[in-house]
Amino acid sequence: MTADHDIDLVPLLGRAWETVDHRDALAEIVRLGWTPCGVGDWAVGLRSPRGLLAARICPFDPAYPAFLELCRRCPGNPYLPRVSLTEALDGGGSLTVLEFLAPAEEAEAAAVARRWREGTGDEAFDAVRTTAHAVDEEWRARMPWWDGIDLNSGNVRRAVDGRIVLVDVFCMDGASLYRQVLDDSAVVRERLSAAATRHLLDIPFIARESSPAEIEALRAAWRAGDHPVSGIRGGRPGSGRCASPPPSASPAH
Repeated sequence: MTADHDIDLVPLLGRAWETVDHRDALAEIVRLGWTPCGVGDWAVGLRSPRGLLAARICPFDPAYPAFLELCRRCPGNPYLPRVSLTEALDGGGSLTVLEFLAPAEEAEAAAVARRWREGTGDEAFDAVRTTAHAVDEEWRARMPWWDGIDLNSGNVRRAVDGRIVLVDVFCMDGASLYRQVLDDSAVVRERLSAAATRHLLDIPFIARESSPAEIEALRAAWRAGDHPVSGIRGGRPGSGRCASPPPSASPAH
């Protein structure tokens, strides 16, 4: 049985995922027997009961659709994961089900990342790199706060069948994005849309790395930007400066 036809996937199909947010999606998948197995900066991961699949649930991650586009443009490439399900969630989040991937050994992951930087590798590896640069160029032209390609050892994984697989090779400039939330969050809503940013403050990185004061500053700034006074803004859009300190660091992937 392949990951694409795993019995654990069947209960997830045909559901109105677009009507639930990331919290409800997470709760429902846990109720179906999936087990939380990882927390990143932008998303949480769960492993399927039989172990072949992983679900990635995020409240907000504008860079991840670019990675899914890379996978679509390189069908069957052994260096990219097999994606079984992609669903938009209410409020700008997403649910993705793909083959389960474990961390690669540190030395091997470092070697793969080095090959990427040096432009070496086999034909399939080169196809991923070339296509990734094309996707990067396209998204850079249209996505605010885009950072680009950032492949490091943490993006190199090992599939159940032993393949080396690359994940999440694109990233946002999280530091600038969340500084803009503090400076004038109405700008973020305008440029990324209110519908797609409803849960922007729910990413795991903020919960893990920010102090209570930083969390409250972000939430206050986000509320203030929901109904800005006409003609008055809290800061200079796009200036890169903030009215109060940003989170202690910034999410990368």
